[in-house]
Amino acid sequence: MHFEGPNMGSLFTDLWRGTMRCDATDDKDSWDWAVFRDKTVWMDHGASVAACAQYLPGSFDRPPRNPAEKINTYYKAWEFILWLWGLGPGLLYGILPDKYWQNFCKFVRGVRIMSQHSLTFEDIQEAHRCFCEWEYEFECIYYQRRADRIHFVRPCAHQGNHLATEGFRSGPSACYAQWTMERVIGMLGMEIRQPSNPFSNLTFLAIRRCQINALKVMIPDLDPPDNLLPNHSVNLGGGYVLLRARDRYNYHPSEAESRVISEFLDAPVPKFKRWARLRLPNGQVARCAWKETLKPAEKVRMARNVKLAIKADDINDNENDGELEYHDDEIYRFVTVAMVSVYSRPDPELLQKSMQTVWSCKYHGDEALQLVSAKSIQSVVAMIPHRPKLQSGVVEDRFFLLEKPGLGLVTVDEEVEDEADGDE
Repeated sequence: MHFEGPNMGSLFTDLWRGTMRCDATDDKDSWDWAVFRDKTVWMDHGASVAACAQYLPGSFDRPPRNPAEKINTYYKAWEFILWLWGLGPGLLYGILPDKYWQNFCKFVRGVRIMSQHSLTFEDIQEAHRCFCEWEYEFECIYYQRRADRIHFVRPCAHQGNHLATEGFRSGPSACYAQWTMERVIGMLGMEIRQPSNPFSNLTFLAIRRCQINALKVMIPDLDPPDNLLPNHSVNLGGGYVLLRARDRYNYHPSEAESRVISEFLDAPVPKFKRWARLRLPNGQVARCAWKETLKPAEKVRMARNVKLAIKADDINDNENDGELEYHDDEIYRFVTVAMVSVYSRPDPELLQKSMQTVWSCKYHGDEALQLVSAKSIQSVVAMIPHRPKLQSGVVEDRFFLLEKPGLGLVTVDEEVEDEADGDE
């Protein structure tokens, strides 16, 4: 928690802002990494971070505030994580010199892998490789083996290697790190009602909590379900739930939407109604553009960008829930589908250069409409607008992907055709 948040966050920001102690034998003018010594660049970057809040879904919790204004005002660990390890690679591209940016991306790659709640042997190996390469390069390009810069290498800089190796012994750190401990302390602290003898009261509450948990394990019926279905919702099975709002009357699709539906059905467009929200098995709620676009952009935490696992037989899969209606010896299957506009594949050169941390895609709107099974939606993601200069020299408007830390990562080991980001 603190390693990924204020510890490493302050190390990088102190270097980039040039606020590190500079000995008499050193010169800040030689610090080519201190790009934020220029107040204008620092303020512009802070404004860019704050402007990203509307693109971060509500399930991402608290969005990062403007670091140029709030970094010394109780800037929270989660804000550091979303700012640096989430938005950082995309927003800092073209601001940091390439060698420092690529070094930073290696650290981000390692942090993103180790933040997951489920790790494979290959994941830990990849994270360990990233941390080892980052640490060696960090010492070469920042510290440069100079005695007057040894304070650049703070103790937290060595923890990355231990974080990866500890994964073999203890598992993902997200399951036992300070996030979990502080949550338990907060829950027990809220239950204290008497100010006298706080420690003995806290001990009693902890014992009672353990006893209650043991009873719930032995008698599961004592533990009520967490996710009761709201009124007028529809359970699709597999953890997918359709939530209101819903069209009161049948929806008349646009020309582009009608074409996609007709091609999919190989028949005229039938009557149907739209649903505004879909709850996913991971607890996130995806919203459709139909409802989100009715509000001003600055008042919405955009939740209509989703990660899909598209398969050719998703729609006709027998596992799709639906009612069967028999008529004239024909079988009609009613399935829930989502119409999405699929982003382009990520720029391969930028993806490779950034150690798979910047998935920069183009949005094609109605030109890339597709119908997919609602059950192909895996998670809600953020697509952040940026205008990078690509390796080809082209400067254009694009969007880079940000997934909520801990929910799993898209990697180039998976087929890009089977992993797509859709704007629902």
